[in-house]
Amino acid sequence: MLAQPGLANAPMRSPLPLRRPADFARRTAPTLEALIAQAGLGGKVGCVVADARTGQVLETHNPLLQMPPASVAKAVTASYALDTLGADHVFSTRLVATGAIEGGKIQGELVLVGGGDPMLDTNGLAAMAARLKAAGVSGVTGKFRVHAGALPYQRQIDPGQPDHLGYNPAIGGLNLNFNRVHFEWKPVGGNYTVAMDARSDRYRPAVRMAQMRVVDRDMPVYTYEQARDVDKWTVARSALGNGGSRWLPVRRPDLYAGEVFQALAAAQGVRLPAPEVSRKSPVRGQVLAQQDSAPLSTIARLMLKHSNNLVAEVLGLSASQARGTRVSSLESSARSMSGWMKSEMAAKRPKLKDHSGLSDASRISASDMVKALVKVGAGSDLHGLMKDIPALDRHGNKIEGPAHQVRAKTGTLNFVSSLAGYVTTRGGRPLAFAIFTGDLDRRAKIARADRERPSGARGWSRRSRGLQHQLITRWAELHDV
Repeated sequence: MLAQPGLANAPMRSPLPLRRPADFARRTAPTLEALIAQAGLGGKVGCVVADARTGQVLETHNPLLQMPPASVAKAVTASYALDTLGADHVFSTRLVATGAIEGGKIQGELVLVGGGDPMLDTNGLAAMAARLKAAGVSGVTGKFRVHAGALPYQRQIDPGQPDHLGYNPAIGGLNLNFNRVHFEWKPVGGNYTVAMDARSDRYRPAVRMAQMRVVDRDMPVYTYEQARDVDKWTVARSALGNGGSRWLPVRRPDLYAGEVFQALAAAQGVRLPAPEVSRKSPVRGQVLAQQDSAPLSTIARLMLKHSNNLVAEVLGLSASQARGTRVSSLESSARSMSGWMKSEMAAKRPKLKDHSGLSDASRISASDMVKALVKVGAGSDLHGLMKDIPALDRHGNKIEGPAHQVRAKTGTLNFVSSLAGYVTTRGGRPLAFAIFTGDLDRRAKIARADRERPSGARGWSRRSRGLQHQLITRWAELHDV
């Protein structure tokens, strides 16, 4: 048998692979600057990563650059509310009778009193209507009033947004269904039927305070005007297609909740007149029914998971009021939260305009955000309430069995994308990080009517998210101990 050439002069022992030097990952990893350039975002990028236990800063790029945090601001709001109100705080909505019940009727007024609950929904109001019936009430001799004085009224979160966006509703002390009304349209015989209701998984009470009319035009898709206390909408027939639905914002949430409760009470056999606003504070009388929210810790977790703007604003306003701040607007309340960041979180220059991050006028640096995360701490309530972020590769594909874990808050506006939170390395080291990206010049050129889906924004956000995950992967590998 002939010798095989590949076996000629074979070594007596297989050589061991050379051991990689301790700094191999650091020497071969692309630099921050290279990753940022590769993303091709334009605009500016600021980022910081630090040891979450000691605060030691490990790597930075434009750490003091002031950028809009977008919904990353909600992580600050959650901490602010938890620190001020406590994890067990609940919001209560009450039905108060100003007179005794005689012959099934309240001898006086019935008042639906809001406590600022950001999670109150149609099912909650239905439960209150059932309790009112169980208390022996069939009607009132006086008026049915709604009271929303627990929080200052805000007609919308960001006046710069288009009117029809459901994530930019009014805010007040009596909120329902995130202050949104459900609009549904169906084609019938060459025309459309429309419905405006406060639907839940159990009920669909129609409302009159929000009205829709289909008109023949191409653009704009929606128009809005407020006529007295009625939200009057029109929609372009050409945009309706084969039917569909969406949630639209409500501008008078107090009257919206009152009208829905009136309908739900009627279904229980309790006849109430049309709701009117009560400005007496406090409301005195017998509490006939009370609906309590989930504890604040649960509300904050859901707010961070679903990034709900109304919830963030209510939590921030409630916390500012509890601290004794004279709150007249979202901006005045946000100033209080910025002051709290300075005094309690060692932040230097936060300038927040709201609690949700919807306003692009808010500013915070990656350095200040990381200082706050370190102060709160890995393993804190905030860390546990944050959302698990799947590890992605540079193409946006999910990495199976990643070597690191991320719990963080995302933030997205048109041509603004942010991510901040905690990453735990393979060896268990907790890191705090913040990444802020934005092309503010490009954002400023978007016409107001195009702000829901401007050209190029989706691709830009995808590239920004790819950069964020590349940075996290780099940090998890370089700073694992």
